[in-house]
Order: sequence, then C-alpha cells, then structure tokens
Amino acid sequence: MALPSTFRKMMVTKLSTNFREAVKISSVPMIQPAADEVLVKTRYVGINASEINASSGRYANTGEPPFGAGMESVGEIVSVGSGVKNLKVGQAIASMTWGAFAEYNAVPAKMAIPLPAAKAEFVTLMVSGMTADLSLAELGEMKAGEKVLITAAAGGTGQFAVQLAKLAGCHVIGTCSTDSKVEFLKNIGCDRPINYKKENLKDVLRSEYPQGIDVVYETIGGEMFSTCLKSLANKGRIIVIGFIESYQKEGALAPKNEGSWAGIVLQKSASIRGFLLFHFADLWKRSLTNLTQLLMGGQLKVAYDQGKHDPKGPFTGLEAVYDAVDYLYSKKSEGKIVVELNPEDKPKL
Repeated sequence: MALPSTFRKMMVTKLSTNFREAVKISSVPMIQPAADEVLVKTRYVGINASEINASSGRYANTGEPPFGAGMESVGEIVSVGSGVKNLKVGQAIASMTWGAFAEYNAVPAKMAIPLPAAKAEFVTLMVSGMTADLSLAELGEMKAGEKVLITAAAGGTGQFAVQLAKLAGCHVIGTCSTDSKVEFLKNIGCDRPINYKKENLKDVLRSEYPQGIDVVYETIGGEMFSTCLKSLANKGRIIVIGFIESYQKEGALAPKNEGSWAGIVLQKSASIRGFLLFHFADLWKRSLTNLTQLLMGGQLKVAYDQGKHDPKGPFTGLEAVYDAVDYLYSKKSEGKIVVELNPEDKPKL
C-alpha cells in the first residue's frame, strides 16, 4: 500500500480550556512503525468531554505541550513493525493512546485491540462504553431490582450505562434535556426518562422514589451532583464519572463544598466513588471484547452522532474535530459524537 509522504495531526500547543486556542493542526512527514508498533490509518475518532481537560493540562500523563490531542480511534493497519507477530496489514483495530486525532498513528502493538471492522459503532464502545461497563462492574456493585439513576443518559457514555444497568436487572432512571432524547431513552430501555427542562428532578425523585436511589452514574457535577447525592438510598453508591458542567472553567478540579458531603454520606452509609478509565487499563481488552460481543449479539444498541443537529455536520476530516467539540458542549447531540477522518476508499467505476 502506497502511503502519502506527509499526514496531518492535531497537537496541543498551549494549555487552555478553549480547545480551538489550545490545539493546532500540523502537517508532518509520514512515519514508520517501530519494531513493536503498527502504523494505523485512522478511520474514525471519538469526541469526549474530557478533550478540554487534556488541552488544559489537567491530566498528568499528557506532559507539557506540545503533545498529541485525542484519545480514541479505530482504523486499519497499513504497516507492521518487524517484531509484531499477531497483527497484520489490513486488520481493523481500536486504540486508546494520546494523539488519536491524526490521519495516521503509530500504535504500540500491545495497545491495539482487534475489531471485526473499522466502523463508527466500535468507537462508541471505547471510552464511552468501557467507562460505563467497568465503572458499573467494578464500583457500582449493582444487584437485580436496584434503582439506578444515569445523568446525561442520552449521551455517549450514558446510553451504555442505561443498557448495562437494564441487562443487570435494574430499574433505570435517566436524565436528559429534550423530548427527542426522552424517546431515544425509551428506545434503549430506560424505565423512567426525565426531561429536566420540563420536570423538576428533585420533585420526581422525591415523589416517585421515596426510598432513594441505589446507584447513581453521575457525569454532570454542580447542582446535579448535589441532587443525586441527597437522593441516595441507605447504602447507596454514587459513581463520579465526570463533572462536565465545570470543564470549561478554570480551576475545575478544585473541590467545592466537600465538607457538606460528609454528613449526607454518614447518615446514609453511602459512598462516593470516582472513576477514571486510565486507572483500569489492565481491563480494557476484556471490557471491549465483552461489549463487542453484546453488540454483535444484538443485546446492545449503539447510537453515534456525526453532527445531525449541527449545520456543520456531518463531521468529516480533521478540521471537523473543532466543530465536534463545540457540538458536544452545545448539549444537542444524541449518543456518541464521532468524526470520520479518512473516508473509506470507494472503488472507481
């Protein structure tokens, strides 16, 4: 396969919560894989709320600028290093390494996870799917019949939390912001979708779930976190996946009002459990394999969004990553936001 002499990638060149200011596109010479690497032509990348956590330097493992932007992609192997024996040219793989927003990427073979095909639906299973799968399995301690509340339930990771909780035999409540998302949630099995723009979440939880919520999958932060914490049942667990409400603000990681949490947690024998996917890297392959089997077996539905509610969609090409990050924070998306970097080559007639 003939490769171009150059390719483009996105680099964080300055630290900022403004993704457009922090990240620039560079054209660089084509690379060759090291002995233990494979060279991958990127087909799709996933967009996560934490892109601006990375671009603002909140993750210790990114280092100082310049460093590559993006953390998840699927693509096809175009070249293999001399020491790689278990992977081959043409094979579809998933990878989660910094610098995913690039037309080509050298990926350590040990980090390459084989896929049935390099399709957009498999991007959804990575950061979003595995976060839901591993956090609920390792920290949620879900039991059949328990009540599970998912915030931002129609989002990239929320959609998986809803379905995995249902597969575990739980009653699932999901928050969202539009009637369209309510219908989406019903379609994936959510028992009680709540459009918080039309219903008061505190009132619904108080009147319909007076005994409290057993497990909360929380991604919003701020007032939403406070409401969820106060709504826990005795021995309830709240899993903090993120707090997107504060990501665009400086000092977002600084704890706020943590002193008030202690009394609530104590009175209910409850617990607050944080989850960061990179701390569970040893379980990634197992999780992705499990999710892929559920998807292929028809037990899991996945929704991805290439900008269907954005005038700039569908998102295609490296430049579209900027628009896709803006779209995520617009709260208009449904499912996982995906950008196609290298459209599949179509046969010439």
